[in-house]
Amino acid sequence: MVSEIIKKENSVVTLKMRINADSFDKACQNAYQKSRAKFNIPGFRKGKAPKAIIEKQYGEGVFFEDAINALFPDAFEAAVKEHNIEAIDRPEIDVEEIGKGQDLVIIADVAVKPDVELGQYKDIEVEAVSSEVSEDEIEGELKRMQEQNARFISVEDREVKSGDMLLIDFNGKVDGEEFEGGKSENYSIVVGSNTFIPGFEEQLEGMKLNEEKDLSVKFPDEYHSEDLAGKDAVFTVKINEIKEKELPALDDEFVKDVSEFDTLDELKKDIREKMEKSKSAMAENETKNKIIEKVAENSKVEIPEVMIEKQIENMLYDFDHQLRNQGLDLENYLKLTGTEMDDLKGQMKPDAEKRVKNGLVIDAVAKAENIEVSDEEMEKELKDMAESYKMEVEKIKSTLRESDLEYIKDTVVARKTVEFMKENAKLQ
Repeated sequence: MVSEIIKKENSVVTLKMRINADSFDKACQNAYQKSRAKFNIPGFRKGKAPKAIIEKQYGEGVFFEDAINALFPDAFEAAVKEHNIEAIDRPEIDVEEIGKGQDLVIIADVAVKPDVELGQYKDIEVEAVSSEVSEDEIEGELKRMQEQNARFISVEDREVKSGDMLLIDFNGKVDGEEFEGGKSENYSIVVGSNTFIPGFEEQLEGMKLNEEKDLSVKFPDEYHSEDLAGKDAVFTVKINEIKEKELPALDDEFVKDVSEFDTLDELKKDIREKMEKSKSAMAENETKNKIIEKVAENSKVEIPEVMIEKQIENMLYDFDHQLRNQGLDLENYLKLTGTEMDDLKGQMKPDAEKRVKNGLVIDAVAKAENIEVSDEEMEKELKDMAESYKMEVEKIKSTLRESDLEYIKDTVVARKTVEFMKENAKLQ
């Protein structure tokens, strides 16, 4: 097989591949061997008709398509490697020459990574993100721990106020008619949590134990139930129980109950250290992202639409995974929010385009600076992977395909490149 690049235009390379006649005739013979049982030829038992007879009955090219399907993948892969092409999508092919006893000539158009015109990528001036931990943040964490360990105490001698947990009976009606899901007994609700219809919880404030009252509310215009969206409703509510939140005292005894420490000062010190570590990592990532975006702004590249579409598909996959962790999925999310898939993709497109451009720019900087991965660095990466999966490194290696190793290698190169960009930036 011989190949050549005919042209490259708008991130599309046109390849011409010539497969010699002997290889093509052999592929046709193999296609005949595999598919001859499909043909019913009068005078021959099924699967026993000679190749020439089948070709006479169905046409000379009856086995051409199967032969092309068998030959093209290897021919295309060899051509891509020969010409160092980074294909980003499946090729579109056209058969230019074909016939018994002659070379097979295929023209393939394949989308490739676009060329990036790098601008300034060294001495980039960015404002460093602070990782300082304030006293307010430490107090906020302590407050969160208090809230987690709060308890609710029943009260009988006062009106309902914001923050109370209530047990209520309610019966909702629209235009005087009950509706599905609008009735419950001993329903638990925290006043001010905004978990109910807007306006409902606010009207509970001031009510007393065992009091019954009609609350007038309006369903949101974009409510998940179309039958109720935008409708006025009246809920008859009865207060069965009022509980107020009691926070534990923030002292050494509390610390002993909720942590491995003995004193409040020890807990505060631990909170500070963990926050500093977390904020330092976040600040590092934010600073790097600022640098990447600045370098991307300085660079020019025409991004193929197929790369953006693939990035959107990846983002949809990740979003669906996040939803499933919350007990939902993408299909039901679209139904609940009344969102069309095309609209969701449209919302994701700007971010997808930015991610693709950032990735292309990082790749271009890596090539400009000849940033590569050594065997030692790959070995360390695989060892780190093995530790995270709690597996032997040799076991990890045995499960990885060549494409997996290339992906890991590209990931390490990208990480080293971003680190190089940060080291050569001017942090203010």
